[in-house]
Amino acid sequence: MKMGKHKTEELREEYNFYRMSGGVRGKYTERFRSGTNLVKIDPDVAKVFTAEYSVNDALRSLIKIAERQARTNI
Repeated sequence: MKMGKHKTEELREEYNFYRMSGGVRGKYTERFRSGTNLVKIDPDVAKVFTAEYSVNDALRSLIKIAERQARTNI
């Protein structure tokens, strides 16, 4: 991690969160989690799918194929 001019890991005085009032830790955590679904992709797969839309398109295609296969196997 680059430290720039300040060679310390301490927060600068202007970022002293103890002096700030009204903040609530994790206030929006549940809202964030409810609308987010992150999946870690292995490096070899990430080389092929470089954007989220390409991953989603491929998975949607796979879902359609699986649904067709399930219907023909009934």
